[in-house]
Amino acid sequence: MQHQNRRTRGLEVFVQNNNVEKALRKLKKKVTDDGILVAYAERQYYEKPSEKRKKAKASSKARHKKELKKRMEYDGY
Repeated sequence: MQHQNRRTRGLEVFVQNNNVEKALRKLKKKVTDDGILVAYAERQYYEKPSEKRKKAKASSKARHKKELKKRMEYDGY
């Protein structure tokens, strides 16, 4: 219930002691954690379902390749 309530109210950041920079950093962190910018970027243009699958598969391959490289380094190859 709380999570849904937060969604309807939006994100809030309070400025304390006139420290706007700190409040801005907190806002950026909340926006990043909530995934608002990613969702906005994804919905900015229509992407065909086949393109979504293709992008997801490429991302998966890149993650797997990165993991293998990390393992090889760890094992000393």
